[in-house]
Amino acid sequence: MDKAKAVRPSEALNWKDLEIYLRSAIPDLSGEMEVAQFHGGHANLTYLLQFGKRELVLRRPPFGKIAPGAHDMKREYRVLSKLYKVFPRAPRAFHLCEDENIVGAKFVVMERKNGIIVRYQVPEVFKSFDNIEERLTIALIKASADLHKVDVTAADLSELGKPEGFIERQLAGWEKRWALSKTEENPAMTTIFEKLNADIPKPQTVSIVHNDIKFDNCQFQVDNPDEITALFDWDMTTIGDPLADFGMTLSYWKDDRLSAIKDLPVMLKGDFPSKDFLKEKYQAYTGLNLDRIDWYEALSYIKMAVIGQQLYKRFVEGATKDKRMASFGKSSQVMIQMAKEIVERF
Repeated sequence: MDKAKAVRPSEALNWKDLEIYLRSAIPDLSGEMEVAQFHGGHANLTYLLQFGKRELVLRRPPFGKIAPGAHDMKREYRVLSKLYKVFPRAPRAFHLCEDENIVGAKFVVMERKNGIIVRYQVPEVFKSFDNIEERLTIALIKASADLHKVDVTAADLSELGKPEGFIERQLAGWEKRWALSKTEENPAMTTIFEKLNADIPKPQTVSIVHNDIKFDNCQFQVDNPDEITALFDWDMTTIGDPLADFGMTLSYWKDDRLSAIKDLPVMLKGDFPSKDFLKEKYQAYTGLNLDRIDWYEALSYIKMAVIGQQLYKRFVEGATKDKRMASFGKSSQVMIQMAKEIVERF
């Protein structure tokens, strides 16, 4: 089960002010407030708050300087206060606090979901199931496809983004983030952005784009590896080209070329299907043409490179003492190399 643990001392919040605020902002909270922390994430900070038998989850951005547009709690609330009605895998958000004096940043309070997270390998509870890696994979792709088939208007999220020029803005935005996060020059990144900008695919449809669909943002029930029951981490969600989402999932996938690097964002171990299997299933579930999927995968490696670099820079500057962040500079370089290998085939 995805269990909360003791709060890291360096990531404690002003619990007294928080409790006073929550009791006035959220109805019917009774009993003493107890606090724990989910340690699995690498960026946003996630806490378990318990009032008697009621459990809530609080998410806020990481400490330190934040890149423009990153860790957007207002966006996460906007999505999760509505999407749960038409996409039950989305947790329901109850409250957004925009007063940064309470815990030092904007934060969202949402429902607690209980279940199993797949982080690095098949959890012990699933090892008795036949063909388990393929079944978990199909569940992941089906959840992604189901999200991409959600009627944006029915979800009341049409104003979440501007589909026109979505990919162009993605490229410009990630290039800007790279400029802000880099700790040294890397000519390969200049070349990659030039090649991506030279031949941008035209979108086939418009959908909700989560921007971070991977196993450790998903939750299963202990008795059912065939269905994802919750999908987390919605602060980058927008409206745009769904293949940007699927490309991100591909970039997270197990790849033998990454096996020597121990601290990448996702490290799947086991007999998981190939990327071709993922493409086959996604195309079958959505009907979308994947002829240009390499372009999207290259863009996704660049996103991962920038995210890794952002985390690494926070460590270098002393904004976090989480030693896991020290390795992300190297991880970022690996992702740049993966993108470079793809664009060289264009």
